[in-house]
Amino acid sequence: MKNMMEKLMNKSKWMGLLLAGSLGGLVSLGAVAVITRISGDTTIEQKQMNSAHLAKYAALNPNPAFDFAGVAEVATPAVVHIKTSVGGMSSERRESGPMDPFDFFQNPGFRFENPGPRAGSGSGVILSDDGYIVTNNHVVEGASKVEVVLNDKRTYVAEIIGTDKNTDLALLRVGESGLPFMKLGNSSGVKVGNWVVAVGNPFNLESTVTLGIVSALGRNVDLIRSKGNKYAIENFIQTDAAINPGNSGGALVNSGGELIGINTAIASQTGSYAGYAFAIPVDLVKKVVNDLMKYGKVQRGLLGVSIQDINQQLADDEGFPDLKGVFVADVLDDGAAQKAGVKKGDVILKINDVDVNSSSRLQEEIGKSRPGEKVKITLRRKTSTQDLFAVLLSESGKTSIESVAPETTAGLMGVQFENATREERQNLKLKYAVKVKSVGKGVFKDAGIPAGFFITQINNEPVYSVQGAVATLKTLRGAITIEGKTADGKDKIFALKIPASSDAEE
Repeated sequence: MKNMMEKLMNKSKWMGLLLAGSLGGLVSLGAVAVITRISGDTTIEQKQMNSAHLAKYAALNPNPAFDFAGVAEVATPAVVHIKTSVGGMSSERRESGPMDPFDFFQNPGFRFENPGPRAGSGSGVILSDDGYIVTNNHVVEGASKVEVVLNDKRTYVAEIIGTDKNTDLALLRVGESGLPFMKLGNSSGVKVGNWVVAVGNPFNLESTVTLGIVSALGRNVDLIRSKGNKYAIENFIQTDAAINPGNSGGALVNSGGELIGINTAIASQTGSYAGYAFAIPVDLVKKVVNDLMKYGKVQRGLLGVSIQDINQQLADDEGFPDLKGVFVADVLDDGAAQKAGVKKGDVILKINDVDVNSSSRLQEEIGKSRPGEKVKITLRRKTSTQDLFAVLLSESGKTSIESVAPETTAGLMGVQFENATREERQNLKLKYAVKVKSVGKGVFKDAGIPAGFFITQINNEPVYSVQGAVATLKTLRGAITIEGKTADGKDKIFALKIPASSDAEE
């Protein structure tokens, strides 16, 4: 107990440089295609309520008195190890060289990954018993293959349902049912000083659990925005639980075993734990995951204001009575705020009755809403306080939802793919494969490739996922080969010719 308290009291000072907790890929995927999408109005919260798995949480003591074994028991099985590869290089084969110490002086600032080959590993959190998994975007960004290893060593090739660079989140799915998952908590109730447990796979050490406290809230460290993401949302939970490369995408858990955040970045000059780490609040995670599940992209409602935090200098210059709220530096023409009556120089105090005393907190509260939704804005104008109601708009200025169509290989090929299930691969004795879902008019039909065919190689290159198959086919022209097995297990090789792009336009 004495050692624990000494550790808590002797934390390292802020080091100033942020490094992500994972060695993720480097090539941009952008908004990744939707391959599997839920129907109806089902949310991730509803999926959890319908599962008997939640009974495991009933026995947990929310005040464990320094015994976190019960928390680890429910959390660890729901955290997965994610291994990625780009261009054929897997995370297991990577050879990460030492970091150049002079790089910190020549190129100061924030970054997500260490230099090295384009492959990596990280962590993810299972959110439902039918295989939905959340992780960081930078863990899977640019990956041609995403492999998920469960706590019990079962391994799957995951499909990427969607990604969002502005929050650094990604949603995956594996073809399995009856999986243990992490119960969703509420980050709005998190307080500085709360005990937290971090679960992940640092340095490829699977199922690692560390303990700490919430050391700060609402951290805006300009990490995501520095990567060129215009609508980045940063309102991190800061913790002193030991987090290292490989923890990215893993779980930050409260003393009741509930997910309160997704571990994303660390503060360090060396790339390893130096005292502080940052997690995306789970309230924001819920919104992003539900949007990716239903629409394939995040439906981001925009208020249409330029804002800045209020410091003493600004308060003195503007004659504000206190430092509460967020200053409106400008209002976008024809934006939601202007239409609602918000003016330059106003101070926004609350969004939907939630206090917003920082730009990051305001961005998170607005980020929970979609285009077309109405939000209540409590603001101060000179000496009076008033409530206004704004209908949020999309980036294109609309109030409608904009979904992403499922990815295909374009009209000239007339084919749609889906990832082969684990059962299908086992029955056919295949380590990996992509299934031809449907075949319409195009070169696949001309070559005689039937629906239900399992593709294992394209031009002698292994095919691990739908994303990989689509990306490969989009780069090929001329004669190619498609190799795989029929549904009844017969080996087949097809030859087809992909016309030049100028000849393929419809």
